[in-house]
Amino acid sequence: MVAHRDYHRSERVGDQMQRELAELIRLEVKDPRVGMLTLSGVEVSRDLSHAKVFFTLLDGEEKGREAEQGLNHAAGYLRHALGARLRLRSVPSLRFIYDDTPERGARISALIDSAIAEDEARHPEGTPPEAPDPESDR
Repeated sequence: MVAHRDYHRSERVGDQMQRELAELIRLEVKDPRVGMLTLSGVEVSRDLSHAKVFFTLLDGEEKGREAEQGLNHAAGYLRHALGARLRLRSVPSLRFIYDDTPERGARISALIDSAIAEDEARHPEGTPPEAPDPESDR
């Protein structure tokens, strides 16, 4: 009986690449633009020829873009080093992409918090907001 495969080979390769790249970047990449970063995901194409490597950085968007340039500059070396670690016929080409999702999430959270604080300031506890009078529309 053949089991239904929800976890495709490209996803398994991406997960392994993420683990290996995290170690390679930490130990091998000496570019000053690349600081402490977190690999947030690797998307590998179905034919295993290309991989998008997403990463986050706590230093802000400007430093993230610099790190992206540094990583893309080192992509050839990292691809070669991955080839030595992974058992693949051909290693996907790497493209590093700065992921600003955590920063956008923090901005949205701050906006929500300020909207709640503003609403609470307008309507102190115990006083419900005034409902529009249906008779006033006539």
